[in-house]
Amino acid sequence: MRARKLTDTHEILTFLETDPSYAAYAIGDLEPALFAQTEWECAEEDGQLRTIALLFRGLDPPPLFLMGDPAGLPTILRLGLRPERVYVTCRQRHLTAVRAFYRTEPPTPMWRMTVQAKDFRPIEAPPVIALSPRHTDALERLYVQGGGDAFSPTQLATGVFYGVADRGRIVAAAGIHLISPTYGVAAVGNVYTHRACRGRGYGSATTSAVVAELFRRGIRHVVLNVAQANTVAIRIYERLGFTKYCPFLEMLAVRRA
Repeated sequence: MRARKLTDTHEILTFLETDPSYAAYAIGDLEPALFAQTEWECAEEDGQLRTIALLFRGLDPPPLFLMGDPAGLPTILRLGLRPERVYVTCRQRHLTAVRAFYRTEPPTPMWRMTVQAKDFRPIEAPPVIALSPRHTDALERLYVQGGGDAFSPTQLATGVFYGVADRGRIVAAAGIHLISPTYGVAAVGNVYTHRACRGRGYGSATTSAVVAELFRRGIRHVVLNVAQANTVAIRIYERLGFTKYCPFLEMLAVRRA
């Protein structure tokens, strides 16, 4: 196989759409503002794309998304993408190739979950409020408790966030990691409830409000990531109509010398 840099969004999308639920985040990164922050490499054989790797420079550490034939990864990681420190998203079958080039922390087993509009079961209570950029400081104070590690103020400015307020404080929130009107894809994320306020249905209510707004805006494909060990969150998402699509792994990785 040979490595090649990819710059044609149509060529990239054609490959990603062979598994759109797994590739939902990557499809969203084809939006022009996000695409400018990405690097794409492929491994191809006899003119056919076999493997794709996406490096997103908009976060620190940059996420590295892997998809396709594991046999193409050595070519990409040796000759194409060579970041020193990354946060890897991959399938189990990619792990051996990743570890040949990177020292990794223990992987976190994850579920990709999806919901369609026809299956969505909204929850009306408790009352929630729409969050805007003026709530940025309040959200950052909430997330410092231990959630929202992928939160960026730009998500709040361009995306969908809902919260629960208690005596002037935001005590629970849910939002998005990305939204792509062009491709009809959105990833729910940054779901967190203050430890002192759990068990009151805030996570369900805020997530429900986000998903409802995404469908109202015409988003067709709504996904989220959740740790397989987080059974409480999984039950919440399943009550809203989400189903498990596929397992995958997430891990921090540092380039080998």
